[in-house]
Amino acid sequence: MKSLSSGIIMIAGAGLLILGSCGKETKTADSASTSSTTLTTTTTKPMEEMGKSHMAPRKGGQVVESGKYHLELVPEKEGSATHLDFYILQGEKHEIMPNAKVTAEIQLPDGQQKTIPFSYDTSGKHYAAVVSEKASGQYQVKITATVGIEKVDGRFKFDR
Repeated sequence: MKSLSSGIIMIAGAGLLILGSCGKETKTADSASTSSTTLTTTTTKPMEEMGKSHMAPRKGGQVVESGKYHLELVPEKEGSATHLDFYILQGEKHEIMPNAKVTAEIQLPDGQQKTIPFSYDTSGKHYAAVVSEKASGQYQVKITATVGIEKVDGRFKFDR
C-alpha cells in the first residue's frame, strides 16, 4: 500500500513538473509575441553587443523601433546648449526619410515642458535641433515625426 501511494505521488509530482515547464514555455512565447507587437522599444546597447540586429544604433545614439521606422536620437553637448541629431529611417533597408515634419516635446529637469521643431540637414541627412536650456539633470524627450499621413513617436532621454 505504501509503495502504491509513493508511486502515485511520484507520478503526480512528475506530471506537475511537466505542466510547470510547459507553462513556462507558453509564458515565454507569450512575452516574445508581446514584445514583437510593441511599437516602441528603446535600447542604448553598443552595436557590437547587438550584432546585426535591426535596432543597432547607426550613429551611436538611442534607438527606437516604431513599426516600419527606425528612429535614433544623438544628443551632444555644444557649449551651453545641447545639439540634437535625429535620424528617421524606413524599412529593412533603412531608407532615409527627408520629407518628415519633426518636433520634440521636452520635459526639462524641473518639470517644465518645451516644444522644439527640428529642421532637415541635407548634408548630414538627418534632422537637427538645439535645446538651449542649461539646467542640469535628465531631459525626457518625445519626438513625433509626421511622414505623409503617418505619425511616428519615439521616447528618449538625455542628461545635461
